[in-house]
Amino acid sequence: MKELSSSYGRVFIGSKDECFRTAVFLAEGQRGRNPAKRHFTWALTGGSTPQEWYEWCVAKDALSPVTVATAHWFVSDERYVRPDSHESNFGNADRLLLKPLGIAADRKHPWSTNIAPGLAAVEFGRMNAPWFGRDRTFDVCFLGMGDDGHTASLFPGSPLLRDDGKQFFAAIDVPGKGWRLTVTPSGLKAAGLIVVMALGAGKAGALHRVLAGESDPMRTPSQVLKNCRDKVVWLVDEAAAAKFLQG
Repeated sequence: MKELSSSYGRVFIGSKDECFRTAVFLAEGQRGRNPAKRHFTWALTGGSTPQEWYEWCVAKDALSPVTVATAHWFVSDERYVRPDSHESNFGNADRLLLKPLGIAADRKHPWSTNIAPGLAAVEFGRMNAPWFGRDRTFDVCFLGMGDDGHTASLFPGSPLLRDDGKQFFAAIDVPGKGWRLTVTPSGLKAAGLIVVMALGAGKAGALHRVLAGESDPMRTPSQVLKNCRDKVVWLVDEAAAAKFLQG
């Protein structure tokens, strides 16, 4: 894969299969960096590309037996819907990856969507603090990026981009989209490794705005990753990188 540097993290450009394999390699490497750590936590994300990656992981038997046997699984953000909904990020991860791998229920940690959104965000941080450790969130946090430059549930204009109160997780009522539960900018800074996967020509404009455009996270939320760029890796294919490579 081709590697480029940016103000928003390392950028790796390759085929979809290379991006999928590198995503596994990076996460497995993060797990191996601190073998004495009691728990390894991995937050997945939503969207069509992650769902394709889940199916690829199962078909390729891509995850190591140690990871399958010991990792604790989360999602970095969630729609305020039941887990059995096909709109649920955790529900889709469970159906396509966790259940096929035989992950035990006590290592699955969905957001609560049967209590008020604000309470769900507080509960998520409080209940999972023992897995994360002090002043930490996920060991590995997977993210996607929308055509509008959003990541997790940090959309353009979100008040969380201006001030998240130094909370790691929050509930936010997104205009036109309803309630979302999400890791915050502070929560991203407290993660161990952040992997952003952006594939396809539909992501080319947003990727160019993030990596080469004017710095304005309120308009292009993925630019908040500049604050933790030393732990961010972008995995993109040639189609998504086309505009950025043209300069």
